[in-house]
Amino acid sequence: MWLKTLKIIILLAFLFHLQKHIRGLLILMFSIVVFIGCRTQPGTTKPDEGERHPYSVIECEPKREFILPSVIYIQKILRRRPFLIKNLENVMRKFLQSLELFEENERKKLAIFTALAFSQKLSGLPPETVFQPLLKDNLVAKGLVLSFMTDFFKEYLIDNSLDDLISILKRGKVEDNLLDIFPPAKRSNESFSEHFFKEGLVALVEYNEKKIFEVKLKEMKSALTTQITEEADISEVIETVKLQVRDAKLPDIEVVRVLWDVLMDAVQWSGKNQQQNSNAALRQVKTWSELLNTFCTTGKLELELLYKVQMQCYEDARLVKLFPEIVRSLYEADVLAEDTILHWFRKGTNTKGRQNFTKALEPFVNWLEEAEEEE
Repeated sequence: MWLKTLKIIILLAFLFHLQKHIRGLLILMFSIVVFIGCRTQPGTTKPDEGERHPYSVIECEPKREFILPSVIYIQKILRRRPFLIKNLENVMRKFLQSLELFEENERKKLAIFTALAFSQKLSGLPPETVFQPLLKDNLVAKGLVLSFMTDFFKEYLIDNSLDDLISILKRGKVEDNLLDIFPPAKRSNESFSEHFFKEGLVALVEYNEKKIFEVKLKEMKSALTTQITEEADISEVIETVKLQVRDAKLPDIEVVRVLWDVLMDAVQWSGKNQQQNSNAALRQVKTWSELLNTFCTTGKLELELLYKVQMQCYEDARLVKLFPEIVRSLYEADVLAEDTILHWFRKGTNTKGRQNFTKALEPFVNWLEEAEEEE
């Protein structure tokens, strides 16, 4: 009895091993067929045994019209044999980790294949599988990663938007460190812009510049918030802003917007009633009026500040009735000129709450006009 049981165990083990062997053989054939082009019959891995398969990434021309059929062919295989999905992921990881073993032409084919795979939403190819293995120091230093990613970007953006590309880069965990694909000696924002502008990827350059700009604005806002919260000396705050503007080359209009946002965010809204909150907001404006005055140096910048006040009062219920008082305080502190206020009143283009605000500001405007007539 025990001998019969042993035979059954041995037979089951053999069948399990055979099943794994067949599965492994299918996986091996899948990898060979789609990238090399050998025959699909089991056991025929030599290129001289019969005709080669028509779908092959490495063997075809480095153009999308020749590589796309391979992508579509893989899609059909994966639908029928889902267990091969993991194999495709493993094969791609090994290929990309070994870019230096391929010829330049072959690396371009792999880049086009990868771009088309994402465009066709090929299952089994997570973005992190593609991008993370690329970031090996030796591959980056030789410029292979930059070349691969450039070909990938150019091919992918033919059929997809920049937003789609950024989404893939985020999922691949490389969107925040795109400079890492550049060799260390060329790892700068200037090199990024120069390289991709030369390659015709202007949209990618603009996206990166916008991102850098947003980071610098965020840094300035953070530094200002800390100083204002700690009630630093106003001269110190002014110097901090000037330094940030000079180093980051921030546009004056953005500086004015950030200044107003930071000042309003720092208001202590702890009053028990509306009047106390209003007093706190007005006190903040008067306390930091010199800061605003330093950077509102033209009528255009003054008008932008007035539009910011309008939007803040429109969106914040605590300030909605405070608009005329804020404008008057900014006028008395020489932040807003009479001409700027009158221009906004007569020709302002921002419609958010404009009808109510102009009505509320009308008494002050009438006073300005009467004073102007008397002069």
